[in-house]
Amino acid sequence: MNEEPRVLELRGVMDKAEGWGRGQGREVYQRLLKAVEDTPGVLIFRVSMRGVSRLDISFSSETIIELARRFRGRKGFCLIDLTDRDLIENLDAAAEKKEQPILVWHGKSADLIGASPTEGTREAFGFAMGRSECRAAEFAQTRGLSIANASSKFKQLWEQGFLLRREVAAESGGIEYVYQRIG
Repeated sequence: MNEEPRVLELRGVMDKAEGWGRGQGREVYQRLLKAVEDTPGVLIFRVSMRGVSRLDISFSSETIIELARRFRGRKGFCLIDLTDRDLIENLDAAAEKKEQPILVWHGKSADLIGASPTEGTREAFGFAMGRSECRAAEFAQTRGLSIANASSKFKQLWEQGFLLRREVAAESGGIEYVYQRIG
């Protein structure tokens, strides 16, 4: 597996700098899907918004948000090069409607749009966001929780698309999951 994130230039698969409607969104979705399927070893895709001037909610829903929802748990998608508040609002509304979390990265920090973690998983999500990868046992130890409780929180975050995970051999000889932020 290629651990290095790949940048997808949204503007590079759009016919013009504005994205409007479901029809245009579905066309661009097919181009994005091909780019993802042509790089099977890549786990994280950073979708660059550079050069995109406007997007409506329908277009956003049919492209980036649908792609993230389709690959939830297997691949991660986040946004970069995005500072326009109107674009962020429309992407947020589309992501929230599909209950899909999306991180918008600004250098080394990120804002979450779309779905939010539940109150019970919010602290675990914050812990995971503070490092490139983590294990439930690390979180359990720092918070005084059982490993089962911490594992349950991280599994929920993975299932809902907030984090990625992979299996590794545990020191005990069994299987352990390593959780990774999307970015």
